[in-house]
Amino acid sequence: MYQYDFWDLVVRIILPGLRDTAIMLVGSTITCGIVGFAVALVLVTTDPRGLRPNRLVYEVTSTIVSLLWSLPFIILAISIIPLTRLVVGTSIGVWAAIFAITFAGSPFIARLLETAFKEVNPSLIEAARSLGASDAQITFRVIVPESVPAIISQMTLGVITLLGFTAVAGTIGAGGLGAVALTYGYQNFNDQIMYGTAGLLVLIVVLVQLAGNAFYRKVK
Repeated sequence: MYQYDFWDLVVRIILPGLRDTAIMLVGSTITCGIVGFAVALVLVTTDPRGLRPNRLVYEVTSTIVSLLWSLPFIILAISIIPLTRLVVGTSIGVWAAIFAITFAGSPFIARLLETAFKEVNPSLIEAARSLGASDAQITFRVIVPESVPAIISQMTLGVITLLGFTAVAGTIGAGGLGAVALTYGYQNFNDQIMYGTAGLLVLIVVLVQLAGNAFYRKVK
């Protein structure tokens, strides 16, 4: 059984775990944001009411997104371990976790951004079309800019969800606060570490929510 005084606990366990969680959260937010943005544009564009309706592309893309989204993260992360090892070179650690979270989080982010894009007033799109704007111009000069407040609101929820994924990833060798809570808290019967880590995760969620709300109000 490991015993640490308060400062040993902070310096040797909590801070390294917090650093790994921050890396996973920032990295996965970037990768999921990029992939999710691209997939959301495909869904919105090929939607039956989109700029370029294409039932086949929309149904295939939507089905893949729904299937990946419906899988529990830990099952998906374990099932793609061979692919993770092939791409990253290892199946454990922060970078392997970012790769797995990208697989699990991108479909969720895509659905959030698709919802944001669909909130744009159709009359704005029709007005741009009547002025001779191309599909690309309508997408990137009307739909995306007009969706920014909704994107911020939806991405705030997305980042909080990704934080939950980083905690789960800690149980399968990714490190971070999830691993700290499991290894040094639960398995070591140390309530101080376990509940302290949980409190720190809650604090991060609150800070992300506050930052997202402030940014939303400023842009709105």
